[in-house]
Amino acid sequence: MVRMAAQAFVAATFVVGTAFAEVIRVEIDEQTEFLDGASFGAAGPYVRIVGRVYFAIDPQLPPNRTIADIDLARNAEGRVEFSSDLYMLEPLDASRGNGTVLFEVANRGRKSLLSRFSLARESLDPRTVEELGDRFLLDQGFTLAWLGWQADVHDHLRPVYTDVDPDDPPNPHLMRFRAPVATKRGTPITGWVRSDFVPDRKSLSFHLADRTHKPYPVVDPDDPDIRLTVRERADAPRRAIARDLWRFAREENGRPVPSRAHVYMPSGFEAGKIYEIVYRSQDPVVVGLGLTAVRDFISFLKYGSPGVRRPAAGSDWRPLQRAIGFGSSQSGRFLRTYVYFGFNEDEEKRLVFDGLWAHVAGGGRGSFNHRFAQPSRDARPFFNFFYPTDLFPFSDREQTDPETGRTEGLLTRARQAAVVPRVFYTNSSYEYYGRAASLVHTTLDGGRDFPPDPSSRIYLIAGSQHAPGQFPPGRGGTQNLSNANDYRWTMRALLVAMQQWLEKGVEPPASQYPRIADGQLVPLASVQFPEIPGIAFPSRMHRTFRFDYGPEFLSKGIIAIEPPRVGREFPTLVPQVDAADGHEISGIRLPVIQVPLATYTGWNLRHADLGAPDELFSMVGSCIPFARNRAERVRTGDPRPSIEERYENRQDYLDRVSAAATELVADGYLLERDVPAMVEQAALQWDYHMHATPDDVPSPVRREGIQRD
Repeated sequence: MVRMAAQAFVAATFVVGTAFAEVIRVEIDEQTEFLDGASFGAAGPYVRIVGRVYFAIDPQLPPNRTIADIDLARNAEGRVEFSSDLYMLEPLDASRGNGTVLFEVANRGRKSLLSRFSLARESLDPRTVEELGDRFLLDQGFTLAWLGWQADVHDHLRPVYTDVDPDDPPNPHLMRFRAPVATKRGTPITGWVRSDFVPDRKSLSFHLADRTHKPYPVVDPDDPDIRLTVRERADAPRRAIARDLWRFAREENGRPVPSRAHVYMPSGFEAGKIYEIVYRSQDPVVVGLGLTAVRDFISFLKYGSPGVRRPAAGSDWRPLQRAIGFGSSQSGRFLRTYVYFGFNEDEEKRLVFDGLWAHVAGGGRGSFNHRFAQPSRDARPFFNFFYPTDLFPFSDREQTDPETGRTEGLLTRARQAAVVPRVFYTNSSYEYYGRAASLVHTTLDGGRDFPPDPSSRIYLIAGSQHAPGQFPPGRGGTQNLSNANDYRWTMRALLVAMQQWLEKGVEPPASQYPRIADGQLVPLASVQFPEIPGIAFPSRMHRTFRFDYGPEFLSKGIIAIEPPRVGREFPTLVPQVDAADGHEISGIRLPVIQVPLATYTGWNLRHADLGAPDELFSMVGSCIPFARNRAERVRTGDPRPSIEERYENRQDYLDRVSAAATELVADGYLLERDVPAMVEQAALQWDYHMHATPDDVPSPVRREGIQRD
């Protein structure tokens, strides 16, 4: 097949009088064969499309009125313009695909669909066999799409606590979003911005943005009202740090270099303490337009736009029949925010996403639609505190907050507009400890179960951490080995189920989540975790409160109180475990839980070297291996039966893994095609647990990917 040349498609010029003109043009920088024209299942060859999408919206239309500061970003014609990077993999012959676009809300500008579902090596620009994985998504016939939506995406991929060298070139493959700045008729808008930081080691400076994202710089470094404080706990009193002890600068070779985006303190910031600064900045980006970009782009793929040529792999363009929106962590919270604000209805009152999948989002939303919002900021047990993340409502169906009298649900606006999507909520065990996941399906007082909307399914993947586990387990600043439960097998089965639900009306597998009525969801202090020598069970977890950000936060998206006033708590619960091994008794229990070689948890604690060793380490679970034999178990005092006491031999173990996997296939939580690979993976795990030495365990360094959100 001949390689297609790069093209540039420029749409018709935007006409002011057009009532609905969301996508005004698409520019294509590259349109090339994927993997030299290799064929994938019934879909055949695929094409890569890379470019940029340009938008212009009417701020007066009702679907756009929920965007914070929308009236403060108009161009000369009264419209609001913005643009997004575009990346697609699409069947060359559209008629051979499955008719569904699987759209990933890019997490901090990255692409993870192929690594998440096709077991591929993660890549920002997939072009090799290793970056494709086992072909699963393309063999299924999906069109894969990514679009920039996040205004503060960083220009570099750096570790969490590494400052950016301003001379480094930006990464060209991150998905970026370009939105206007809000002004009052050309006059800059100023406001208070808050930044907090918990160093894992003593450091001389920290960045004002979250993890080297684009910051809001300080307007006046000498402003006497700027406040820098320190505290040991999220709920502890703040102590002011005298103004003459720090300055706005970044550390370079041990010396300060003036910077409006960094805070420098010669005495250093201590590991495990919470530092927080509140300062005045200006020029807030209209970040809520990222929600609009996603809405209008998916609508464009499904329905087209007058006068705009849609990027197409082949010469014959056919509208896509269905759209699934997938988001993991930050991106899952984005989708919960997206549907809450009513963006699943486009400007012509049509359904946008047919299905939404919010993965490991817990009960949160995020800073995606308010003034001076930092979309990267989240809420964790000991990182990023009190940002607008865990906000009522938490559940699909309406509840009334007795403190405020507000009655809302995530799907309220979608149901009023008759654009309710089919929804999957999948959470790891970690989200119950670190992301308030129980609020998705309990009453606000934590006293009773609150089932999901009939259009939704909720799944807990038992004994798992935030990201799929890596094998062999390692240590990256944690007290225990990290969780090695690779739950991507279940993700594949659920994706097939979502497609069949949308295409054929086949009901997906039943929800699997812990219920209060069945004794599966309990307060932290009631968890019956076994007493394992050398293992400390958490005494602290993420807590969620009602916050007061000021009188105009809900109505206009303006934060006037930083840090916010903290009100009454929303009680959160965690899954109960069996007292013998410490495994959760609810959720989707994969073979590593049903036929275990170790105890897998959704929590892990910070290593003492990082400070605050009784706090949870963000997003990482534990793998606590069983003793190999009875003698080893007795010597260490481990109450859990040893591996040799559980299984006759290696083959007995593998037979039980195969049987457990086969049952999960029958229930729809695994694919039959994946069982042999899971058994092969189990064989490697047996060999590791029975024969590994301390030298086989990775060294205690921060592993790439663990801190990703």
